[in-house]
Amino acid sequence: MADPETVTTTTQETTTTTTTTGAPSVLSFVQQEPGLLVTKELDKAIEYCKDKVARIAKTCKDRNRKFRDIEFDLENDKENCLYGLFTQEEYTPADVHRVTQIFDKPHFFDDDEKPGSNDIIQGALGDTSFLSALATVSTVGELIKTLCVARDETVGVYGFIFFRDNAWKTVIIDDMLYTRVPKYEELKYNEQELYHHDKDIYNKSARKGGKSLYFAKSGETGETWVPLIEKAYAKLHGNYSHIVGGDVCDAIEDLTGGVSSVLQSKDILDVDRFWNDELLRANKDRLFGCSFNSLDTSRNGQAKLSVQGLMGDHAYSVLRAVEVKGKRFVVVRNPWGSGEWTGRWSDGSKEWTAEWLDAMPDIQHVFGDDGQFVMEYSDWLDCFSQIDRTLLFDSSWAMSSSWLRVPARPLPAAWSYGDVSFAFSVTGKTNSILVLSQLDTKYFKDLTGKADWSLDFILYRVGEKEPITEVPHSQFNLRSVNLEVELEAGDYVAYVRLDRFIKESEKEATVDESKLRKLSRLITERSKSQAIASNFKKDEHAIFLGTDLETLVEKDFAEFEKKKESDDKSKTVVTEETSDDGTVTTTTTIVTTETKQVVVKAPTKKPVAETSGTDAALKEAAAPPAPSAGLEDGASGESSTTETVITVTVEGGKVTVPYDDINNVTIGLRVYTNKDVPATVVGRLREDKKETKTATATATATAAVTTA
Repeated sequence: MADPETVTTTTQETTTTTTTTGAPSVLSFVQQEPGLLVTKELDKAIEYCKDKVARIAKTCKDRNRKFRDIEFDLENDKENCLYGLFTQEEYTPADVHRVTQIFDKPHFFDDDEKPGSNDIIQGALGDTSFLSALATVSTVGELIKTLCVARDETVGVYGFIFFRDNAWKTVIIDDMLYTRVPKYEELKYNEQELYHHDKDIYNKSARKGGKSLYFAKSGETGETWVPLIEKAYAKLHGNYSHIVGGDVCDAIEDLTGGVSSVLQSKDILDVDRFWNDELLRANKDRLFGCSFNSLDTSRNGQAKLSVQGLMGDHAYSVLRAVEVKGKRFVVVRNPWGSGEWTGRWSDGSKEWTAEWLDAMPDIQHVFGDDGQFVMEYSDWLDCFSQIDRTLLFDSSWAMSSSWLRVPARPLPAAWSYGDVSFAFSVTGKTNSILVLSQLDTKYFKDLTGKADWSLDFILYRVGEKEPITEVPHSQFNLRSVNLEVELEAGDYVAYVRLDRFIKESEKEATVDESKLRKLSRLITERSKSQAIASNFKKDEHAIFLGTDLETLVEKDFAEFEKKKESDDKSKTVVTEETSDDGTVTTTTTIVTTETKQVVVKAPTKKPVAETSGTDAALKEAAAPPAPSAGLEDGASGESSTTETVITVTVEGGKVTVPYDDINNVTIGLRVYTNKDVPATVVGRLREDKKETKTATATATATAAVTTA
């Protein structure tokens, strides 16, 4: 190689710009490709939330303004905050007030006391599952205070964190809440007469206090944490209507980052073992909820049936399990804050003799219509058919995961394994929990399409033909399934089996173009969620993903640093001339000194080898297949099923709704292990096309050799 030559060049560049007089205006349009979702540790999420709340509070105080959340403005963006794409239930809040208008002395909660389950009272929203989960979580130490990361009650800004799919999410809200009491002027004449036609009396009595809130409220005077965390959870999922219904176990996962399972009480093999090994550990390292299906009213024609005061399709919280004087009791709570069990050991029942009244402190129960009640363990098992259990983690655990967008075989097809599997390895012996999960689709539930997916998997150790274990089945269409297993050091494969139920009801194919703003939000959130998959095709979603602020700032900062470095090497001379008509001519002369390193190398001739058609075919057959694009974490192969590219058309005032493809689903395997033995997880898709291509190439090569 020849020695490099150093060449110094001086370049003079003259630029002439013509402008009109007046203030200069510069517009910059920057587009940056979005990156994949990055999972942050809990401590980092908490720190980020605190910093954001502090920054907002400082800005508001400097401006002498309270915080108003542009992303979730209850007052000026009512439809967007209340409803999704389709309105199924009408909500009619009368007004919007800040907490300082509702309460004379508002406080989030008492810092020297932990929030309690009796603080929670459901409002006009059917979010029983969430409030039941909130009541359950409130029974454990400082969990609620950990979720409510930061706040400035003077400014009215609150920061929360929730676990979603694979990471902790920060949610910032203001302190405005919906109320159910109208303005004085909106009352009828006879209604005003009840307050002696005195507006001040009406405002001080009817429009003050927690009872005036439209949605959830606290049972403690002046406490605001319940309605505000409900609002934050609604913002996390797009609007209030999207948090209606759902499963308690999913909501507890969202609040804790734990792992939930659903158990049918009739499936318990040994009820004594379940009491000792499971229920007595309630609110220590696990949480429980319970429910049962609605009763069939077709026989007796009654509109609604209850089981001794308890309602079907309604979520209840297990506050604790206690054993007193040889009897087993389960203390349960209704998130309504009323409506209790009327059977044995209900408040005031005959079982509460003087002896047992003295034992009430041991059970930690008091009489009152507050939604809390006591059941004997056997009655609890008989009444509640579904038990939701969530395991909690501490800092000794670590999570590893892999997510894929999976193309399933179109129906009709065999219900079998093979569409996807997850391989993982651990370096030492460890207790583990394997969780196979779908995405949390609450935010974009209006786009979920006609397929309801159900998952299960079976676990093998690599090199062995007999399975280690498989996921226990409890019910279909759960968001996630899991199994607990002790693992030795080694390599493992979880073979996944996908099932889907195609719903009969047809969804609306189009919506009015007035819903375009809402539809855009839903598609964007769906694309962001699906971006967790390693084979996510971000180019096809770029228009819906947009560019996040941090990416823009980082890019502009890098350009600034580059320009600064360039300016240090340049000398700029600017001259201006103004003509009689006011036109300004600016002449910029830039003198740049640039150092280049030039390498002079003698040309070489590369020998050319002739390849016959037979040799080419053989090489094509023998060459290893190229890895599939986008499968960064090792997922291999292509699928015979491709997903339809998102298309939205607007015609005649109607917009097509891009529902989820019924043959594609995003799933992931999360592996929880001891933090000293973290797992490495890789998702793998089936290889239909690649196998076909290889077989074809081999056949062609063989034919060519035979002919020769």
